[in-house]
Amino acid sequence: MNTSDRRSFLRNVSLGSLAALSLPQIVAAATTGPKPAKIQLKKDAVILFQGDSITDVGRKRDAPGPNNGSALGGGYAFLAASELLWQHPDKNLSIYNRGISGNKVYQLAERWEADCLDLKPNVLSILIGVNDYWHTLSGKYDGTSKVYRNDYDKLLDRTRQQFPDIQLIIGEPFAIKGVKAVDDSWYPTFNEYRAAAKEMADKYKATFIPYQAIFDKAIQSAPAAYWTGDGVHPSLAGARLMAQAWLECVK
Repeated sequence: MNTSDRRSFLRNVSLGSLAALSLPQIVAAATTGPKPAKIQLKKDAVILFQGDSITDVGRKRDAPGPNNGSALGGGYAFLAASELLWQHPDKNLSIYNRGISGNKVYQLAERWEADCLDLKPNVLSILIGVNDYWHTLSGKYDGTSKVYRNDYDKLLDRTRQQFPDIQLIIGEPFAIKGVKAVDDSWYPTFNEYRAAAKEMADKYKATFIPYQAIFDKAIQSAPAAYWTGDGVHPSLAGARLMAQAWLECVK
């Protein structure tokens, strides 16, 4: 076998292996480096999902109680919650979704008392940031990555002051280039928002979910449009991928 044929063979084997990866393997392959300690779910724990439309996913707003399927929406929060409730019937978990479509960090802050602090969460999961950038493209919002970082910092500091022992999960804002809404114009600016989310996770000792790397790895096994319809909002498969990554953070 000559050098060219060998390279072709190795490339085909590699691509074939990627195509065969399961969701857990995709998540594992994307989350390299030291793994943070998993969050321990205690009995009677309150778990809160917060964010924008990626978390909201059409949740029913007039059903405020925990563990309600329609109130958890139709995305990764619902999938993760259903798995947790199935795995841990002895823990009496209370799981809420308070994501609201279109939100940016400052809008989380405006409703934080009622939609977070009053619920007294033990585990708080936040995925926010794509709108903080995306909405600047339409001229309807003039925030910057610095504003995003500062707003996020204040929100997390406020939360930690009230609940010093709260366990935090911060999801990385992500965008899949080449699918409808997302093109080259997003970069490199959007990367500043991703970096800011990681900075906040490090500062507040939160578990960080590298969603961008996870989706980047996933599109090596299926086209980008399989995982997201517009480059921002996940498909059914994308939501399950996100839920898998989230579940890897807890035990």
